[in-house]
Formats: sequence, structure tokens, C-alpha cells
Amino acid sequence: MRYVLAPLRVVGLLLHIVAGLAILAVAFPRLAQPKRNRIIRRWSRLLLAICGTRLRVSGIALDPELAQGGVLRKSHGRLLLSNHVSWIDVFAIDGAIPSRFVAKSEIGRWLLLGPLVTRSGTLYIERGRRHAVAEMNRRVRDRLHAGETVAVFPEGTTTDGFSLLPFHSNLIAPALEAGCEIWPVALRYTERDKPSSAAGFVGEMGLVTSLWNILVARDFHIEVAFLAPITIGADTNRHRIAHEARAAIARALGVAIDAHGAGVRTPPSSDTAPGPVSDPASASQ
Repeated sequence: MRYVLAPLRVVGLLLHIVAGLAILAVAFPRLAQPKRNRIIRRWSRLLLAICGTRLRVSGIALDPELAQGGVLRKSHGRLLLSNHVSWIDVFAIDGAIPSRFVAKSEIGRWLLLGPLVTRSGTLYIERGRRHAVAEMNRRVRDRLHAGETVAVFPEGTTTDGFSLLPFHSNLIAPALEAGCEIWPVALRYTERDKPSSAAGFVGEMGLVTSLWNILVARDFHIEVAFLAPITIGADTNRHRIAHEARAAIARALGVAIDAHGAGVRTPPSSDTAPGPVSDPASASQ
């Protein structure tokens, strides 16, 4: 049945994206950020539903106003540090807390999804360009000072969901300068309550293949687990925060970090995986 429904879900997804682009072009210019965020949250949750996925939000309690799309007017925003599995991670997090995402500039050139995430406020970084990190740090700091939530994927690429790469710390600096909260976020994908690689978007896998794997997954869930904020002390630096955030996410996902810093957990059995997944060591996203 899921293979019969998948083409219908594709049509529904395309219509939903087109509707999103229309909302961004017509309504967003006239709306304040809190109202924009509420639309983003509802739109993202509906996208997940169209894809046949269920969103689970767990962890520490969220500020009710923030979860509904508000901004933190009495603080300096919040930085989210999350593991990275797929393009759908963005919509899962947005379905929980509308956020500004830091992403590679190539995503802005994706068909339909590119213009969509661009107009919704994604912050693009030009890899390899001189001063790119310094410029991005300034933009992230500005968003945090405005009371917004900024989400970063510090692994710098995607995995199959069963690995946890070392965390880069460059984009953590603005949060320390702004004095905002820093929250680790663990993303977990399951099919029939078993760990799933269906969302893995790695290696040479194309977007269409990744989408199809998600559409035909069985009883597919995305869990967004908000972990305890990292304690900031007088001697805290961005490298320590990256280390602590990775360790917290590893514990939440059941990933073992070995003496060399590699993090891997047991992959699913063949009856839970929807199809072959490329070697994460060759990831280029």
C-alpha cells in the first residue's frame, strides 16, 4: 500500500511547496516574525504529515510562546546544535521550534526547496570563501540578539543516522558573545519503533532517492529531542561546548564515542531498512 500512496504523496508535496512559496511571496512581507514563525511551524508539520511521517518532540519543556512561533524578547535567543541526517531535519526542527538555519549555499539552488528555505530565512555560508565564517558569525549574532532561535548542524555534513561525526565549533562563538542558551538537539528516525536509515541522505544519493525512501518507509517517526542546555562557565569556550554537545547527543542516540573520537551505534537489521544507503564516509552534502 505504501508504494501505491507514494506517488500521491509526491503530488501533495509539490502542491504544498508551491503553496508555501506563494505564502512567502505574498504574506510574509507584511507579517512580523512571530506570525511568520507560527506559519512556518504549521507548514512544516503538514509537510511531514504529507510525507507520511509522524513528529515526536521530547526532552525538557519548551517555552510555550517560543514553541508557537514567538521570539525570546527578554533574552538573547537560543542556539540549537543538532546531529544531521537528512534534508528533512530542517522541517522536523521547524515543526517543533521555528528556527533560522545555517546551511551551505548549494541548497539555495535546489529545485523548489531551495527558494523555499531561502525565503523563509535560511542563512547561507559560502564554503571556501575568505572571511565566510566571520561574516556568518556576525549574521548569527544579529539573529540571536533579535531573540530568534538559530539552528546549526556542527557535523558539517549528513550521516546515515547511525554515526556521529566530530562537531565543528566555529559557529558556536556568536552564542557565547550574545550570552544566549545553547541546546543540544538529538534527531532520531524510526520505523515501527526500530532505528531506521530511511532518512539517510549521504554519499552520492540524490534528493529524489532520499525522498522516495522516506515516502515508502513503514510507520515512520522523527523524534526531535531537546536536551538540557549546556552550562556556561567562566572558562567555557566554543571547543568545550562542541565536545559537550556531541557527548550529550551521543548519549541520547546510544552512540558510543571511541578513543579516537569516532561515534557509531548498531545499524538496523535488513528488515528495517528500506533500501541501500551509501557509505557515510563518502558524504559530500
